[in-house]
Amino acid sequence: MATEPRLPVIDRAEIIQCKIPYFCRHMTQFTTDSGITIKEVYTEESTMNEQPGQFPYTRGVQPNMYRGRLWTMRQYAGFSTAEESNKRYHFLLQQGTTGLSVAFDLPTQIGYDSDHELSDGEVGKVGVAIDSLRDIEILFEGIALEKITTSMTINASASILLAMYIALAKKQGADLMKISGTIQNDILKEYAARGTYIYPPKASMRIITDIFEYCSKELPKWNTISISGYHIREAGSTAVQEIAFTLSNGKAYVQAALAKGLDINVFGERLSFFFNAHNDFFEEIAKFRAARRMWSKIMHELGATNPKAMMLRFHTQTGGSTLTAQQPQNNIVRVALQALAAVLGGTQSLHTNGFDEALSLPTESAASIALRTQQLIAYESGITNTVDPLGGSFFVEELTNTIETEAWHYIKKIDAMGGSVTATENGYIQDEIAKASYKYQKEIERSEKIVVGVNKFTSEEKNDTPLLRVDDSIRKTQSLKLKQLRKERDNIAVTTSLQKITRAAQGTENLMPLIVDAVEQYATLGEIADAMRSVFGEFKS
Repeated sequence: MATEPRLPVIDRAEIIQCKIPYFCRHMTQFTTDSGITIKEVYTEESTMNEQPGQFPYTRGVQPNMYRGRLWTMRQYAGFSTAEESNKRYHFLLQQGTTGLSVAFDLPTQIGYDSDHELSDGEVGKVGVAIDSLRDIEILFEGIALEKITTSMTINASASILLAMYIALAKKQGADLMKISGTIQNDILKEYAARGTYIYPPKASMRIITDIFEYCSKELPKWNTISISGYHIREAGSTAVQEIAFTLSNGKAYVQAALAKGLDINVFGERLSFFFNAHNDFFEEIAKFRAARRMWSKIMHELGATNPKAMMLRFHTQTGGSTLTAQQPQNNIVRVALQALAAVLGGTQSLHTNGFDEALSLPTESAASIALRTQQLIAYESGITNTVDPLGGSFFVEELTNTIETEAWHYIKKIDAMGGSVTATENGYIQDEIAKASYKYQKEIERSEKIVVGVNKFTSEEKNDTPLLRVDDSIRKTQSLKLKQLRKERDNIAVTTSLQKITRAAQGTENLMPLIVDAVEQYATLGEIADAMRSVFGEFKS
């Protein structure tokens, strides 16, 4: 006679110690990377009467989104000299990239010429070295600025790089009314999360609002700031903190522009944002949706009535800090998932990281794979055929609402302190990011959070990924260029232009026209930065 199958006897102690995989996972409390508890199932849909392209823009800033136009496909690139970077830009354009994104080396970012003693060891390493208008002329040789959009990741010296771009556009005979692109120009996050600042906060805010005012008249299609959550996230923040701190910074810039007497309905159209696409797929999608809704409310409260001034338009870059040196080809999958989240979240522009970027600057092969990832999503996945395809998902809608609620909590706390500038000066934002970063790292070390190839599914395979290296001789090359430049230019005209910048910095005159003039006289980036340093001083953390 057959006996009935018997269920195994389960030792409760083994369950508690997580020795039995099914019960261990069954008993786990599931959360997002921001610590938001995830329910087992979602059954109630939140109110979804909103339409894409309409306030508060949760479902997207355009009524037809990618059915009308795909996002701009950018690849962040720049290394070594202007000559080498120009070759990479032409390669990317041939591969189908639809917008340029320029990376600058550290000396350029903090206002030092390549021959400055503090530039030693850093010239051309993490981006292209730019010392003068001559370098910009080489960087964009064969590229018509009127026909391409360019994003420049530059902050403290953004006014100088923008002036160089304007000067080149003028030399090309371009119509400045048609020139479009973006400078990052977001100094507040530099104090909180990144560190490439030059001047103290108040002086930096003055330069930023000068750019707002100048571009509203001279370059109406230029995005005058890309308010960046990307670096806040790279420093270790959660998704909630990323949008809370970024939107708080955005609010501070708007308030500074209003105090200068600028029209929110004009400059508000040219504000853009820059976010990270991290690993937690659904949380990232919900984050983008929540950020759009929140920004529209902030701008409305600050007095905006122009619908375009209330739209949050954003560029996304996949998460650099998520890339692993171990089993680097796994990064191709990570980047694909992160890019997919950005598109499902409604990004206007996207950069996908090369799989080798945890090891070095990306090779042409890695950059090509990264770009193909975007093209596959755009042309083969089908997700661009309808607007906000996850809208109405019980899970996504509730997660969007929860992220918004938690982000407002941070923003209200920052407002009570007096705003982002004060919160940054007293270290609050830095401390919150540090706590989140420490918590995340401890979770990885305890294997509570799995990173494939790092703390689980590891291997001893030798890593033979080809690497791109930048030679230290680049500094010598750039120094020789500078020596020749100073010999050939009109040094009296240069001195006069720099003196005008110094005098204007002491008062309230807009600095941008004077910086453009100095650039056109072939004053160097370091000389212009020093002219302002002599008045504003330097920020010491």
